[in-house]
Amino acid sequence: MAAPSLHSHSYTNALIHEKSPYLLQHAHNPVNWFAWNDETFARAVREDKPIFLSIGYATCHWCHVMERESFENTDIADYLNEHYIAVKVDREERPDIDAIYMRVCQAMTGHGGWPLTIFMNPSKQPFFAGTYFPPENYHNRPGFPHIIQQIFHAWKHEREKIEESCAAILEHFTASSNQTAAALPEYILPLAFQRYEQSFDPQFGGFGSQPKFPSPQNLLFLLRYYKRTGEPSALAMVERTLRAMRKGGIFDHIGYGFHRYSTDREWLLPHFEKMLYDQAMLAVAFLETHQATDGKDSLFAQVAEEIFTYVLRDMTSPEGGFYSAEDADSEGHEGKFYVWSTQELVRVLGDEDAALFAAAYNVREDGNFHDEATGAVSGENIPHLRLALHDFAESHAIDEYELRARLSVMRERLFNHRETRIHPLKDDKILADWNGLMIAAFAIGGRVLDNALYTQAAERSLSFVLETMSLENNGTKRLLHRYRAGEAAIPAFLDDYAFLAHGALELYQTTFNIQHLKTAQMLADEMIRLFYDTSEGGFHFSAADNEALLMQTKEGYDGAIPSGNSIAASVLARLGKLTSNRAYQDCSLRTIERFAVQIQHHPTGFAQMLMAHDFLTGATQEIIIAGRTNDSEIHAMLRLLAEQYAPHSLMVFNHSPQELKHCIEQTEYQISRNNQATAYICENFTCQEPIMSSATLKAVLQNGSSVLL
Repeated sequence: MAAPSLHSHSYTNALIHEKSPYLLQHAHNPVNWFAWNDETFARAVREDKPIFLSIGYATCHWCHVMERESFENTDIADYLNEHYIAVKVDREERPDIDAIYMRVCQAMTGHGGWPLTIFMNPSKQPFFAGTYFPPENYHNRPGFPHIIQQIFHAWKHEREKIEESCAAILEHFTASSNQTAAALPEYILPLAFQRYEQSFDPQFGGFGSQPKFPSPQNLLFLLRYYKRTGEPSALAMVERTLRAMRKGGIFDHIGYGFHRYSTDREWLLPHFEKMLYDQAMLAVAFLETHQATDGKDSLFAQVAEEIFTYVLRDMTSPEGGFYSAEDADSEGHEGKFYVWSTQELVRVLGDEDAALFAAAYNVREDGNFHDEATGAVSGENIPHLRLALHDFAESHAIDEYELRARLSVMRERLFNHRETRIHPLKDDKILADWNGLMIAAFAIGGRVLDNALYTQAAERSLSFVLETMSLENNGTKRLLHRYRAGEAAIPAFLDDYAFLAHGALELYQTTFNIQHLKTAQMLADEMIRLFYDTSEGGFHFSAADNEALLMQTKEGYDGAIPSGNSIAASVLARLGKLTSNRAYQDCSLRTIERFAVQIQHHPTGFAQMLMAHDFLTGATQEIIIAGRTNDSEIHAMLRLLAEQYAPHSLMVFNHSPQELKHCIEQTEYQISRNNQATAYICENFTCQEPIMSSATLKAVLQNGSSVLL
């Protein structure tokens, strides 16, 4: 995204000097926006003005709506400029700021979301919070002009009450941050499973009614629960959900990739933005389901490949980093880029092919969805499947292979036509944490699907982040959170270290390149040094050398993506068992115990933390393959392991004992026997007899001689 021109707009404010695409979107509002910095808050003190803080992100639909309705309104802007210091923050650039004020909003109003609207004093202490406000009073919802007038009146005439409110809010969060550590009870995993069962939608998949979010970490937990217990309904819930999502409008059937979430129960009408983290987490869910179902249905692998196709084509920078998101809106309308009329289909495909496509993808003359806000039928269509293509072919007496071939050609023609439309904004900033998730996904994809292209994509991204988004600091790399337009900036947060360590560890599990294991250990060590709370356990979101804010946050709850604490606990549990590092395992355990009380109250909100708990406290395995890199038997053994769904196992290829033993001590003795390919399966500090052929290893895996294989 090019920076807006200084000369082609009526208004230009201080955001013109920022790198964030979201901030640049507001650089020509008549509101005199300022960036979050010391100079801005010093101005507020000098002018004795309250702060109006607005937090959002570049692909946020309702952020765009509030901008059009209020921030481009000159009357509203004039009032804000005279009475407030208006501050804009990109929540993806500064998740530390967003985390604090979102907690405030949720505590004060009972809900949260973006745009996040905060009023606070120049000391950054909040006293009023909300989300989207309309430009005028609407039913029981006050209009934004009314809000800003009433708050400023209170600022001028009831300052003492405002300061008392600020102090009370701060005291509340200081008190609520004290949590008692506890051990999780044995029944916690069955309890979480029971809660998922209770909220599962058996007709359309997913959990709850509407809106429905992908929440892949819930599916990953259920897959592990199925593996641990053999409970068939756990796997069935995952399969039902993933199939329904792939058929629904939440999936982009023309260009691939998943939209943000579904506004309805049926996965039909999405909010159309596409987020990198959703692609990463969903790709892993489809890949693991492919493994868990023994590859019996090619759909799950196919969808993972479709996601990767989208990310490599549209979301990968020339340097190898992954972009953050694509907007929902184009030409001022949400979803306009993605929807189709029947007339347009005929123009692109011709009558016969358009009729077949319309039948398969439920395209109707009057449109196939109702507008979320008005309920009106638009005449536009979101391509989606009601029947799987196999069932559609059977019901229409069409050969399935022929149907798929014809639809594939049509999809490509429609995609090429859609490329001529005005595209939504691409948020092309590169974030270290989201890249970590995508690195992990591509690494797993390379391993499971035996595709070197995916592995290379993961390695390029990891190399880019480590080399370009970091500063050397006493022989270690201090990560930076954001890169855009040639600038890496903002000291990294917990999520950056945890997610990137997760990606590096998955790359080691795919490539067995010792450097990736060393990278994972280096990031884990730095994560502990910078963020770990040695007195109470768990990880702070910000490091001591980050900007000092109103409070330190320590999050364990999974939102749209898993929390930094839960990924940190998972990485440390796995690294600890792989390298026999008790300090890692103790750190993981104390982190889980720090959130144990909250987990027991709401286990389904802590799926990733429960996966860490499961790995740390349950039976696990290390499977070591030893031998020469160019041995065909070695490749056959590694391929067998890659095909297995073994979430409680860690894989090692000991091709360099003298080097590897410094990272994984036990490999000094688990070496090739008689210069042959040799496999060791170890559990609870005990190893089975060495396995000397891929055929024997396959038999062991198929017979399930261990409960974890």
